Amino acid sequence: MKWLTSLRAAFWISAGFSLFLSAVALRLLWDWSMGAFVAAFFGLVALYGYAGFCVVRAKFHATGKETSALAAILVVAALMRAIALFAPQALSTDVFRYVWDGRVQAAHINPYRFIPADPALAPLRDESIYPNINRADYAHTIYPPTAQLAFLGIERVSDSVFAMKLGLVGFEAVAIACLIALLRRRGLPATRVLLYAWHPLPIWEFAGSGHVDAIAIACLLLAFLAASRRAPIWTGAALAAATLVKYYPIIAAPALYRRWDWRMPASFAVTLLLLYTPYLGVGTSVFGFASGYATEEGLRDGSGVWLLSLLRKLVHLPEDPLLVFVAPVAVFLIATGLWILFSAKRARSGALENVALIGGAFTVCVSPHDPWYFTWLVPFLCFRVSAPLLWLTVACILMYVMPHPTGLTAQSLIYVPFLGIVVLQATLQRPVTQLEILDAPHST
Repeated sequence: MKWLTSLRAAFWISAGFSLFLSAVALRLLWDWSMGAFVAAFFGLVALYGYAGFCVVRAKFHATGKETSALAAILVVAALMRAIALFAPQALSTDVFRYVWDGRVQAAHINPYRFIPADPALAPLRDESIYPNINRADYAHTIYPPTAQLAFLGIERVSDSVFAMKLGLVGFEAVAIACLIALLRRRGLPATRVLLYAWHPLPIWEFAGSGHVDAIAIACLLLAFLAASRRAPIWTGAALAAATLVKYYPIIAAPALYRRWDWRMPASFAVTLLLLYTPYLGVGTSVFGFASGYATEEGLRDGSGVWLLSLLRKLVHLPEDPLLVFVAPVAVFLIATGLWILFSAKRARSGALENVALIGGAFTVCVSPHDPWYFTWLVPFLCFRVSAPLLWLTVACILMYVMPHPTGLTAQSLIYVPFLGIVVLQATLQRPVTQLEILDAPHST
């Protein structure tokens, strides 16, 4: 009992210092001190790790005090987000495009039809949003229909960056509620939601910068929750909604699909069609700036892909090395998807562990250049702490002090240690820092 009491004290100490350091990080962003902000971020990570250890070891679930502990966790998580909401757009200006797209739709104009600088949209320009839109003079919007509908909905409430960020935090609240429900269905303490709710990455990328990935995470977790309740139609619809925020959630399909059940894929296809329908008047332009963005980030020629850049340094590759690289990566991901699909150890709420595996592999293969692309890996830490995924979701913040787009040397600072941790984990023949087996029996 003394051990439990000391851990509770340590938990509250971690909470207090986390709130203080969050305020410090906010001030650093207002001062545009990126290096100092990254240092404060790592301080928050240390406190987060300590608090996570305290929550797991305290076993509030066993002592019957889980409800009060969970309430405390959620209050502190809300306070940290409340602080981050007042951050300037020092890390990213993407949220200005979200507000603009919502404004364009509110004017009954297809957001995929015109670039922001087009004279047709001149009446919508102002002094606070329009001048801050990135790529305003050459890029159509890149964001798919689910994101666009969310932008429109939030715009109807308030035409401001703060409202957009607050709306995205609302989607985060949905994600946290889904995590709590999934943890309870797994027979795991709901307090483990701290491993997402206090992680500094989603706090600063969603409440701080206002990135749309919060919607994708919420929809994806809704899909897992629907799968856990044997509701394939809702599973397919939620997965489709997640896919049309950012396309990467589609790789979760093998874990959510029940073999020989046509309802989930049918619902997925119908929902995709319904979400795209309002925007199809622009034809193929409905895909927006996706192709241009891939070129900018070095994904089309492979210059921005870490593994391919590394191979180029080590061996001679054909004239079009991207094709040589894409083929084996595609085979690997497809094979992994089939293994997940036909695995005998599929949990009733969807094989979250397997999605974490393929999601981490996919992320490393694509090697994105911005930290918010790693946020979708954070929820999986609630079910099993994976040292490699934990490293990715923490080390990615270094990208804010690296040249953009990040080159081979800079990316290696993130991915070489990741591979080292993977090798160490395999050598030890068990997951490093594993806290629980994901497929634990459901509580009765």
